[in-house]
Amino acid sequence: MTFSKTTEYALRVLVLMAQDTDKMYTSALLHDELNIPKKYLQRLLTDLSKSKLIKSIQGRSGGFIFTKKLEKIFLSDIINAVEGFSHEPTCFFGFDKCALDNPCAMHDVWVQSQEKLIQVLKTTSLKDLQKKKVTF
Repeated sequence: MTFSKTTEYALRVLVLMAQDTDKMYTSALLHDELNIPKKYLQRLLTDLSKSKLIKSIQGRSGGFIFTKKLEKIFLSDIINAVEGFSHEPTCFFGFDKCALDNPCAMHDVWVQSQEKLIQVLKTTSLKDLQKKKVTF
């Protein structure tokens, strides 16, 4: 399972915001802190807002804040918001469908490792990451 640059950026944005949930984060501040291209960041913040993970507060002292408690936002929610999250293991070789009638030698090991990863993504919250010292 590989993640896109968009997912990386989304995780970086939300982990940074999780460091101080009382703070209002402007796109300019996020850009300066994380060095994410401005247009890319704007689209990302829009996607995260549409998914109701964060919301935009308009006005002079506006910015972005969380809409949910950090313990209710899981890594799988973030991935789903920006690229879609598959709850099913995928083929080791990248095929759309695994040939279950003739699986490859890696099939069982690969499915088992992906199921563990999916479980981690579904149970690890931003609250869990908030406790960690994060550097970007």
